[in-house]
Amino acid sequence: MRDYFIRRFLLLPPTLLGITLIVFAITRVVPGGPVEQRLVQMRLAGANQASNYTVGGQQALSEDQLQKLKEYYGFDKPVLVSYVSWLGKVLTGDLGESYRWNEPVLQRIKEALPISTFYGLITFFFTYSISIPLGILKALKHRTSIDGVTSVLIFAGYAIPGYVLGALLLLFFAVRLDWFPMGGFVGYEFQHLMPWQVFANGKAFLSILLHSVLPLICYLVGSFAVTTLLMKNHLLDNLAADYMRTAVAKGSSFKRAVIRHAMRNSLIPIATTFGQNITLFVSGSFLIEALFDINGFGWLGLDSVFQRDYPVVMGVVLLSSALLLLGNIISDILVALVDPRVKFQ
Repeated sequence: MRDYFIRRFLLLPPTLLGITLIVFAITRVVPGGPVEQRLVQMRLAGANQASNYTVGGQQALSEDQLQKLKEYYGFDKPVLVSYVSWLGKVLTGDLGESYRWNEPVLQRIKEALPISTFYGLITFFFTYSISIPLGILKALKHRTSIDGVTSVLIFAGYAIPGYVLGALLLLFFAVRLDWFPMGGFVGYEFQHLMPWQVFANGKAFLSILLHSVLPLICYLVGSFAVTTLLMKNHLLDNLAADYMRTAVAKGSSFKRAVIRHAMRNSLIPIATTFGQNITLFVSGSFLIEALFDINGFGWLGLDSVFQRDYPVVMGVVLLSSALLLLGNIISDILVALVDPRVKFQ
């Protein structure tokens, strides 16, 4: 098993290379890139002059000026050469500079990452700390009033998309009742603080709590339902298994048989998805972040795609892919710990 996980870790670098190379190549062929956007801006600003190069039938820049513009954005070299150059900078800790913000990509990620991590950690904690006990309770109280009432609430939450629920919550609790702020990660008076400074400031932290109530409800509603039903359904299957009847027949109490046998086997499907949920720590939901005006990691990635800010896109893809691959390995490790029958070769 040790050799298996060593091989999995050794496969991480080439897999990341493949993912980033594909995305990097796509950024070089999709229309509306930074060069095209710059030309359009110049034309709209009245900066186009007579030249040998035309865009949309209108003269824009000379060939020399266009070449310099491509060199500035790194579009003057073949894809593989540009990718190797970008990869060399990444190995030194340089993710490039944002086209839109004219600042290092790493700085943009450092500003957005703690925000999504804050929501991701809380969502992750409440999802598993509540969903697993609730799933066990629903399985043990199957077809009772407790199971019926909780099922209605869970299915209602699962049927409503998080961003739709967020819009309803904003209209009722923020606009009509004015109980919570309309959006943002923190109040305007604390926006000049960095994320780690916000958490150290008592008033700012209280502002975060008020701003985070509605977004957290939207984050929890989907994952909460899935995890609860997954735990309940697999525990029901294990409660009806032959080994449970055998354990009780040998003198073990039903409670002991559930805790020592059925619950452990029921945690196997939970363990398979546990590591993959690590991406919740950073990715968040760009729709929820856009709805509540939260400048998190998810919105940073989506906005960089819309703005064709390719250095930021590559930084987001690199970090998200690395965490997803690492999460898959963690899932395998947890499955091996929960289920001793699993032997990875």
